[in-house]
Amino acid sequence: MVDPTLMSDEVLLSVCVRYGEEARKWRNKFLGMLPEVNRRRLYEREGCSSVVEFAKKVGGVSEEQVQQVLRLKEKFEEVPVLQELLVSGTVSMHKLERVASVAGVENQEFLANQVQMLSRRAVDTLVRDLKHADINSLSGQRSALPTISETMQISVMVDADIGEQLQNLQERGIDINAELRVFLEQRKREIQQEKEEIAATCGPTSSRYIPAKIRNVIGKEYGMKCSRTGCNKPSVDTHHEKRWSLDPTHDPHYLAPLCEEHHEIAHTIDVKYQEYKKRKQ
Repeated sequence: MVDPTLMSDEVLLSVCVRYGEEARKWRNKFLGMLPEVNRRRLYEREGCSSVVEFAKKVGGVSEEQVQQVLRLKEKFEEVPVLQELLVSGTVSMHKLERVASVAGVENQEFLANQVQMLSRRAVDTLVRDLKHADINSLSGQRSALPTISETMQISVMVDADIGEQLQNLQERGIDINAELRVFLEQRKREIQQEKEEIAATCGPTSSRYIPAKIRNVIGKEYGMKCSRTGCNKPSVDTHHEKRWSLDPTHDPHYLAPLCEEHHEIAHTIDVKYQEYKKRKQ
């Protein structure tokens, strides 16, 4: 082992990062074995009164971590694919804890693949999306009880003169909802027409740079935020929904601005990207 004081900054940093990654990997494996150690009461052979004491003594992990892995082992009894990731230490407990709330027999394969590919923040985003989708599916069910027409009270910032005009129209008995609906539909048609005109001139290109006119129309449609429903994070990249290697064009119909986490999630559907990420682990 080379004396750290003799290492350059770059070498010392890279060695620390590598050792840190190895430490996390082996800690995950150690934690994954604890439920079985507990079941067999093997901690008694080390003179310990509980698996918590054993884990602290042998692995230096906290009681909270021990209780967490025991809870997850129990939660995953019905989803063996995810349970295998836990006991093998393949995936961190943080990621598995997050997906436990949305895991089921039907989606366990999907979630197992995602937690191995995605970063922690992207896993959190994925779980929020799945929960939001479940809420929407439930709220979409019709009630047997009569309902009143839906209205929504929102707060938006408008210039004083625009707010005054809208208020005057409403006071005169004019349906401002109808007026705004016409405006929004017209805006939507204009954006779609502009996209159609651009798409008609789009052809294969060797450049991944998205021309300004295309970025502009995408900006008109989505603004500066992520295009995923319910996400209010700033967009960081424009995603090609059709894989670039198969369709090297910038057709605005298949472009969407995404935040960092949703961009990462979008790429996990690409088999080549999945294989690359696994090789890097």
